[in-house]
Amino acid sequence: MHATRTLLKLSTLAAAMSLSLSALAIDVTGAGATFPYAVYTKWAEAYKAATGNQVNYQGIGSSGGIKQIKAKTVDFGGTDAPLKEADLDAAGLTQVPTVMGGVTIVINVPGIESGKLKLDGATAADMFRGTIKKWNDPAIAKLNPGVKLPDLAVTVAHRSDGSGTTYAFSHYLSKQSMGFMRDVGAGTTVNWPANGVGGKGNPGVAANVQKISGAIGYVDIADAMKNKMDFVALKNKAGNYIVPNQDAVADAAAGANFKVKGMAPDLLDQSHKNAWPITSATYILAYEKGSDASRQKGVVDFFTWSLKNGQKMAEELGFVPLPASVVKMVEAEMKNIK
Repeated sequence: MHATRTLLKLSTLAAAMSLSLSALAIDVTGAGATFPYAVYTKWAEAYKAATGNQVNYQGIGSSGGIKQIKAKTVDFGGTDAPLKEADLDAAGLTQVPTVMGGVTIVINVPGIESGKLKLDGATAADMFRGTIKKWNDPAIAKLNPGVKLPDLAVTVAHRSDGSGTTYAFSHYLSKQSMGFMRDVGAGTTVNWPANGVGGKGNPGVAANVQKISGAIGYVDIADAMKNKMDFVALKNKAGNYIVPNQDAVADAAAGANFKVKGMAPDLLDQSHKNAWPITSATYILAYEKGSDASRQKGVVDFFTWSLKNGQKMAEELGFVPLPASVVKMVEAEMKNIK
């Protein structure tokens, strides 16, 4: 009888411990920008292995991420198009960067090797607004003496969904060309030319560039690396033609001031001699005061863990980690998430 009672107590204790452990395992959901999808899912996998906590992230585009966090259907939103201070204050949101990257111009032009075609901002803007229609256009030829350019139509591959990648890219081209700003505009969705073809997410644009001869498009550097795509060398503010890489992104961010509200300095067209011209960061959005304290804590715990333990993973995927000084600022800002 005594042994039976002991066994019953032990089984009750085991069940209680199991319940207690499951209660500690917090499931957190996020959605938004496709640009950081690969790194967030990699971090989530490692985080679950280390802590038992589950983080699910859906890559639906920056516009979708902003809508979902404002609708309170996710615990955090992901966006490459940072919200302005007034929008953050109105919605009661905190915004912090997580990793950096860059948008690169990718091409599919027979006979042109990756990194061998040079473009400046103004010429790229004319191609993406549809006024340069052939690859052997004199404006392209002038920048590429000795390069055999084909008599091939230019097809613009662009995002069909609201996108932070589009936000960064269109703002860069608008800085280079008043004509682009007038005809196409700058934002998460813009008025692309009639010779364009839309794709959903960075993967959709990458797929269209790869299958259409004569295509030019824009994707983040990590996607370009992953898909072994051909990219252009782009002229930066210092006058140098730069191929996209992690060092050039880090150099563009080196002098940026992340102390502004929302931690979103303008990283485009920086003056460092090696700066990649279309550098950006990606951000998460979470409520300063959420309705579920455990989920709020889950968001903070996941990104705190990832910033401390996931930098090498980010680098391996083609992203650029935040500078150590900025990581400390992010950790301090995340204390506002309660």
